[in-house]
Amino acid sequence: MQDFLSHDGISVKYKAYLSKITSLKEPSSYEEAASDPKWVEAITQELNALKENETWSLVDLPTEKVPIGCKWVFKIKYRADGEFKRYKARLVAKWYNQIEGLDYQETFSLVVKMVTARVVLALAAAHNWNLHQMDVYNAFLQGNLIEEVYM
Repeated sequence: MQDFLSHDGISVKYKAYLSKITSLKEPSSYEEAASDPKWVEAITQELNALKENETWSLVDLPTEKVPIGCKWVFKIKYRADGEFKRYKARLVAKWYNQIEGLDYQETFSLVVKMVTARVVLALAAAHNWNLHQMDVYNAFLQGNLIEEVYM
């Protein structure tokens, strides 16, 4: 394998980046995350965002309904230069337990087609417009569900 792969061509900065990202570990369970104050803070931020966005309300489960359950997903976010940005915890519903036609009718996720993005970039270049990048925190919480979902 040494005949085909070499670390000689890798810059010192990139080696440092690889070393840094491999030293941070994402928890694989809630129990593991709950034992680390940094991840507890990320969990608290997620729960606060869900509460502030009025994502749910506490109700009694109707007898004919089945809750879908949830789980925690943990990610370490990095900046474009590879520097650590933050710990991110997300509470996600187990949508994969639902049955199409019974629990929901259709799925849809709004995404931009690549051709549309290219047109916008071409127009910006042609007209010397300034472009800005942004990130909408908790963007998925901004839509409204038609169905009632119990978790």
